Amino acid sequence: MTDLVALKQANAKRWANARLTRDFSSVAKRLVFPGAKSQYQAVGARTGVPWAVIAVIHERESSQDWTGSLAQGDPWNRISVHVPAGRGPFRSWEEAAIDALVNCSPHVARNKDWSIGGTLTRLEEYNGLGYAARGAPSPYLWSGTDQYRCGKYVRDGVYDSNAVDRQLGCAGLLLAMIALDPTISFSGTAVTPPSPVHPISRPAVHDLPEPLPPSIAHPARGSVGAIIASILSAIFNPRRK
Repeated sequence: MTDLVALKQANAKRWANARLTRDFSSVAKRLVFPGAKSQYQAVGARTGVPWAVIAVIHERESSQDWTGSLAQGDPWNRISVHVPAGRGPFRSWEEAAIDALVNCSPHVARNKDWSIGGTLTRLEEYNGLGYAARGAPSPYLWSGTDQYRCGKYVRDGVYDSNAVDRQLGCAGLLLAMIALDPTISFSGTAVTPPSPVHPISRPAVHDLPEPLPPSIAHPARGSVGAIIASILSAIFNPRRK
């Protein structure tokens, strides 16, 4: 069984020493773009997962394809066939993303350690701990940085020590995103989702104030008094031309 405490320490150390060896700028710009960021923030508000973490998972799982589920990249409007299989169909990308973070292993929404070591380790768990079991840096995190050279699971259970992951890793993406958006940070504390927002209730009919009775100042509509009031208003308050 993988020692997660040791893995958090290893990932925090790699983060401190990591340097980018590929160009992350164009992808990072897409991920922090306000329209995309607001989508990730909406899911973050419902799950407690930092929006930047949701963004890099989206990039790794489906190259930020909004028709692909956050869980494994399968179309969210169909039942998924890749692990986790059998999810969906969903009504929206957001609904599928919440399901992936809350209901699917490794249950990212349950994470309480959003330090950089804790964050990176939970991201590594999202892809699997096969690399950690080999004592190797996960390309899911470190591809495109000097912390990774080669070695990749080319399919489930099949590891090729010479294969190189061509996708950009989550750690490098986060480094590039922070350079563009300094509000991204990893404090180490849990992010608690806000309480559900209840719709504004309309007052019941019996709660509305009683209408005022007819009077000289407020004659009933259609009454003789209302007609006289209309004639007097036309005489003494003519419209300006």
